[in-house]
Amino acid sequence: MGFLRFMRRNNYPFKDKTRNRAYAIQHMQHRGFSKDGVLNGNDVVHPILIIGAGPVGLVLSILLTKLDLEQVVSPVSVAHFSQYKLTMLLLKQLENLGFQTCAPESLGGKEQSCDKKIMMGHECVAIDSSNDFVTVTASSIIKGKRVEQNIHCNILIGTDGAASTVRKLVGIEMRGEKDLQKLVSIHFFSRDLGQFLLKENPGMLFFIFNTEAIGVLVAHDLRQGEFVFQIPFYPPQQTIEDFSPKACKKLISKLVGREFGDVNVIDIKPWIMHAEVAERFICSGNRILLAGDAAHRFPPAGGFGMNTGIQDAHNLAWKIASVIKGIAPSSMLNTYEIERKPIALFNTRLSLENYKAAMSVPAALGLDPTIANTVHQFIINGIGSILPSGLQKVALDGIFGIGRAQVSEFVLNESNPLGSSRLAKLRRILEEGKSLQLQFPAEDLGFRYLQGALVPESYNVESPPEVLTGRRRDYTPSAQSGSRLPHMFVRVNPLSEETVSTLDLVSGDTVEFILIIAPVEESYRLACEAFKVAEELEISLKVCIFWSTDSAEGLEEGSKAALSPWKNYTDVVEVRSSTSNWWGMCNITNRGAILVRPDEHIAWSTSSGVAGDPRVEMQRVFSAILGVHRYNK
Repeated sequence: MGFLRFMRRNNYPFKDKTRNRAYAIQHMQHRGFSKDGVLNGNDVVHPILIIGAGPVGLVLSILLTKLDLEQVVSPVSVAHFSQYKLTMLLLKQLENLGFQTCAPESLGGKEQSCDKKIMMGHECVAIDSSNDFVTVTASSIIKGKRVEQNIHCNILIGTDGAASTVRKLVGIEMRGEKDLQKLVSIHFFSRDLGQFLLKENPGMLFFIFNTEAIGVLVAHDLRQGEFVFQIPFYPPQQTIEDFSPKACKKLISKLVGREFGDVNVIDIKPWIMHAEVAERFICSGNRILLAGDAAHRFPPAGGFGMNTGIQDAHNLAWKIASVIKGIAPSSMLNTYEIERKPIALFNTRLSLENYKAAMSVPAALGLDPTIANTVHQFIINGIGSILPSGLQKVALDGIFGIGRAQVSEFVLNESNPLGSSRLAKLRRILEEGKSLQLQFPAEDLGFRYLQGALVPESYNVESPPEVLTGRRRDYTPSAQSGSRLPHMFVRVNPLSEETVSTLDLVSGDTVEFILIIAPVEESYRLACEAFKVAEELEISLKVCIFWSTDSAEGLEEGSKAALSPWKNYTDVVEVRSSTSNWWGMCNITNRGAILVRPDEHIAWSTSSGVAGDPRVEMQRVFSAILGVHRYNK
């Protein structure tokens, strides 16, 4: 996606100490809503207010700012990248886009100074959407005193995490499986541990089961020695105070089986694993929206959480920009929920199945997490509940100690029939690939919108598979409506050997649609009519003419003559592989056409041209995408 292109060139090792109690206020040129001065001389109505300065909120701020003609980012890459580094990278990008990060003291409780600010240390305590705008009451501490101020906006976006205050204040419920597991995350550094693992057993995830402790070690950076340990947590018998930095260092030593003197604990945080999706993503007359973990929260199995949230931001940014700029009515925002909620539901089920697959490994070893949770509930609600809290803790530790003995050498060996059976079961799980899966190209790149801001296919409409295996590794590019634009390397300048991806043809700094055609006469006519309709609707359209390598001679003059007087077009020459060309990969003829949205998803395509009047067809297509009714009779 577009925002990741910035990451390819810049890897800033910043440390994140922010929390979700932060606002990003976006100020854009807008026509769709009233401007300042709606209330009184001292009040301001901001077009957009984002509550939550995590990765999703920050990415949405960047995308919205770019759709105010601010800046362009560069090509995409895939990487294992820790969230706090990503957060600081995004904050740095917002600074480059003119944002200021400010504390409550610097604002002094004055709303007027909030334009294009990231307001740290503020907490949303009330939301009022009874007027033509949304009023957020923000609370902060200034000089030891709690101060409240009202911030007015046309659109409020809640990206404030799994425990979203925005979601709770507007009364949106979550649906799904709650409280799957309580855990504590321990973020720490140890170069010695990193070097040890690089030498002995390099990897990204380490599932550790021994008689002393159980946990999952996430290696963010082995060379720098950056890790996060995820450890089961059982309150109220255990409290977060039990996980002091000193106690965590001892626990880390137990988990890895040796001591490392340079362990530096950075952060200790409890959290609860859920598999839930909000019943609604949008409310209050399309003025309040949820994105990221505020709208869906998954088990961290497969890395769907933040990725799905950033997809939300990518989907939402161009739609908000279209409404603010008056290109589309506010009803277009409904397509955000129409498109993203099915993806969230699918990814919730997939991550849940993947989590269960991961838990099959400890279960095979006699460490079934469901049994541990049942024991814990028995102590809380059963006979154990009559014991003093101290004895409950002793009982819990004792029972879990007996459980961990299942992975002792005495039990887990080939000479022991029970141990031999468990080891054989474990080998089958691993050999058949039925444990945790980490690669999901079909889901990460192949997700498709079936309805929304697009022209749906009238045939061969596929639904997400009901049987979730987590092993659909095959990603087949598609030019069907709702799919992501397929990737292929092309040369924009026929005289240059420099190549770019077809995804780079989509602008990142304006709400611009891309019409992809071949250099044939009827397609040029379609492009001219599309330009006329785009001009009527005051939207930006660029035409990309795809030339094959063997037909590229004289391409510049050919397109210039065919598309005159229109100038917003680009001739590109495909870099043909040994297996397919562009139109063959898209499974359509070179008489076809593809219309791409600003978020790189296909809004409309035709496999062999337009049968009727191309002007009427382009009017129909853009009306359906933007939700405008100018051409309806």
